[in-house]
Formats: sequence, C-alpha cells, structure tokens
Amino acid sequence: MQKNTVMFVVFSTLFLMLWYVFFQPKPSQQQLMQQINKQENQSVTAVKPDGKKEETTAVSSTVSAQIKEIKEQEITVEKENYKIVFSNKGASIKNWFIREKNGSFVDLVLPEAAPVLGNFPGSVYEITEQTKDKVTFSYTSRENWKITKTYNLSDNYLHKLDVQLEKLKDDAKLPDVEFNWGPGLGTDNKELKENVSVTRVLGYTSSMPAKLEKIKTENNPAQLYKWAAIDNRYFLAAFIPSNALNFSNVGMARQSKKTPPMMLLSANVKQDKSLQNFSLQFYIGPKSYSHLKTFNMGLEKTVDFGFFGWLGKIAMTVLFFLFGITGNYGWSIIIMTVIIQILVLPLTLKSFRATAAMKKIQPIIKDLQTKYKNDPKRLQVEMINLYRTQKVNPLGGCLPLLLQLPIFWALFTTLRNAYELRHAGWLLWVNDLSASDSLMHIGGISLNLLPLIMGIGMFFQQKMTAATSDPMQKRMMYIMPVVFTFMFWGFPSGLVLYWLTNSVVSMIVQYFVLKQDEKKI
Repeated sequence: MQKNTVMFVVFSTLFLMLWYVFFQPKPSQQQLMQQINKQENQSVTAVKPDGKKEETTAVSSTVSAQIKEIKEQEITVEKENYKIVFSNKGASIKNWFIREKNGSFVDLVLPEAAPVLGNFPGSVYEITEQTKDKVTFSYTSRENWKITKTYNLSDNYLHKLDVQLEKLKDDAKLPDVEFNWGPGLGTDNKELKENVSVTRVLGYTSSMPAKLEKIKTENNPAQLYKWAAIDNRYFLAAFIPSNALNFSNVGMARQSKKTPPMMLLSANVKQDKSLQNFSLQFYIGPKSYSHLKTFNMGLEKTVDFGFFGWLGKIAMTVLFFLFGITGNYGWSIIIMTVIIQILVLPLTLKSFRATAAMKKIQPIIKDLQTKYKNDPKRLQVEMINLYRTQKVNPLGGCLPLLLQLPIFWALFTTLRNAYELRHAGWLLWVNDLSASDSLMHIGGISLNLLPLIMGIGMFFQQKMTAATSDPMQKRMMYIMPVVFTFMFWGFPSGLVLYWLTNSVVSMIVQYFVLKQDEKKI
C-alpha cells in the first residue's frame, strides 16, 4: 500500500510537470509586457533591524526621479476629413475614422487589431504636447532608456511620425522598436464579407524600375522597398521611411488564411548609440487615384486596375474628365460607355452582320443536318462548302466580341475599385454607385432594379441575336440573361449601369443592322 502511494505521488508530479511544460498556454507578447510592467511597479519589502517592515521601490537610481505615476487616458483629434482616438498606453491608435462624402465614418482600425502603431503596449506614456496638429508621448523605462513619439498630423491624409530613442545610462540595453498595423485594415459593413480576401501587405521596390510587390513573408530587408503598406479595396495605410537605412525589416504575418494579414516594420536599433531617431511619413486614408497621384510617391499604384491596367487608367482619366463636365459619375459612366461603343462600332457591326448571315442560312443547315445525320464526315464537308459559297464565317460573330473583351474587363475592374464612386449617386434610388442599388427589402431579400432591367434587356437582345436552330443552344441563350442577372445582383450599381448601357446601345445597333438586312432581301 505504501509502495502504491509513493508511485502515485511520483507519477502525479511528473504528469503535472509535463503538463506545465508542454500544454500550459503561452502568454501573448502584450500579456508579457503587462506582467513586466506589473513586476516593475511592485514594491520590494525590506525588514529593518528592529523587525519593522519597510516598502522600497525597485527602481534604478538614474531614472527614479524621472518616473512618475501616469494614468491611462485617450486623446481625440478631429479634422475635417478624419478623426483619431489615441491612447497613451503604448502611444498607440485605438481608432482612425475616415469621414466619407455622405458624412459617415469608417474606422480603419479593426476591433480585433486595436490598438495599432503602439510601442511597448504595457507602458503608459506621458502626454507632453497636444495640439490639433501634433501629439507627443514620452515614456521613461526602468531599464534606463527613454522613448519619445511625435505624431504630426496634416489635412491631406499624409502625416509624419517621429520616434526618438535615448539612453539614460551608458550600459542601458535598448529595446526593439516596431511599427505594426493590423491584423487587417478596416472598412464599412458592406465590404466586411470580402475584406479578408482583398486585404494585402505591399511593398514598393527601391530598385528601378520601381514596382509594387505583394509581401508574403515575415522577414524582408527594409532597404528593398521605398515604402510598405496594408490595403483593401477602398482604403490604404502606407508607411514611407525618411531613411530606409534606419529600418531593418518589412514583413507580413497572419495567424491563418481565414484571418487578415498584419504589416510589420522594424526599426534598426543600434546598441552603441545613445540617441537615435526614426522618422517616417504615413498615409492613412482612401485609395483615391487622383489624390494619391499628387504625392508623386507611387501610392496610386495600390489602386487595382486589373490585368489590362493601362486600359483601366485611360478609362479612369476619361471618367474624371466627363465628371468635370457633368458633375455626376452616373451620367459620366453612361457617356463613356456610349463613346466606347462608337469606337468599337466597326467590330460590333461585323459581329452582328456575321450573326445575321448565320441566321439566314439556318434553314439550309437544318436540312443538311437532317439529310446527313448518319454521316458526320459528309455533313462536315457540306457545311464547309455552305459557309464558303455563302461567304459566311461561323466564328465571325464571336471574334469581334473577343477583341472587345480587354476593354470590357478593364472597365469592369476600374469601376469595381474606384473609390471616387463611393457614396456618389446617379438619380432616384441609385444613391451609391459603389454599392448595389437596393430599392427596398422584401422578406429580407434586397430588390435591386438595375440588374433586373439589365437581365430583361439581355433576354430581348439574345432573342434578336438567335441564329441557331439547335434547341440546346437556344436554351443556353435564354439561360444566359438569368445567369448574368444573378451574377450582377450584388455588384456595385456603377458596374451594372455600365453593362446595362452597353446592352442598350448594342440592341439599338443590332436593330438597325437587322432592318438593313431585311430591306436587302
């Protein structure tokens, strides 16, 4: 019995030790910092010779006079275009609200990421200066070093952050300094569903020709990039070091594929220097192509124009020009679509005439298919002879449309990612060209009229185009409008407006082509 008891105690002790080593949850970096600060603030109890206890603070004599108890507090700075909520804990940012055209605010700091841009999160800084354009924080550590952070704010979304790291004692060991944003970048509610998939960490290369790269790893030399950023569809947080040599690493970190990434930027702290300064500009705001281009830093390259980017940039330039005339992006999209249709009119006419020619010979094709249904090789020869004698190209209706595909795709991508369309209305119920045109909700389902009108228009267009006697192909032609209606149902109304205008103009052109052919018969 005694032997069993001893064995039980021994195995229980081993089990507890193994559990602690391998299964005990590891504290996060923030928890560790909080524990360290808690330990720093703890009092040490000493015993006097007379037996009485005396509390003394475990503080280095070099900095004891400079350390004082500071309470955690928030500082709010509001400008015309944005509002920031700072915290003196870590000299960090808890909220960064962007004011949009309709007066609403979008917080670019996700709740799970707050706070961002903090240094030593467990440390409570002293606020040494606070104005509408400047906030300065200072923290003196018990390890004999001091950090001073200064946020200089502007009205154009491009700001400056200065960090000074100072040794208060020659043998003091300086800490690492990092500037991190994330995980993720905030957006409005309607974009949250796709936000994880579209959020990127980017770097703009220093080597010429400079190009935008997606950063996918945690460790990359900072000297490779002019700036680093994190963005999503409509917003951008970019950090531009004043001197790349003062920074050591740029990277991306994420917990899983289901969580958004975090941008990492590390300072190049040198232990042999008593005073060091790290300075960078940072842009926090919308991805407005025209505005970003004014900085001449390549920030506008974060706006995604897709595979046919050069065509997208031309489309954007034309759209801005037309907006200057009309003052309305909806009418600008319609006018631009009509202009494009005029430019590609020769290709469109060729396509419709080829379709009309195919429609004329459909009875002959049907007879040949009936006559040679048991002889596929003979049917193929007769069909080729028919196309040759009638001077009809069966692919003539498709090839011109394929040549127009780059234009359509460039416009599609441009209108999908143009920040300028956010909260920009057209008329009546269409009050935001970057969102679906919800007229009302019926039983939890949004009624979007533009995709519905577009689908009906496509149905009549397919009916006009029908140049085949194959029942299966006919069914496919009528299914296509339904598929497109559902596909465009949740798309931004600016995109649907473009496709609807394109369909209407195509139907008008097709109508006159068919009428012209009827007169010739």
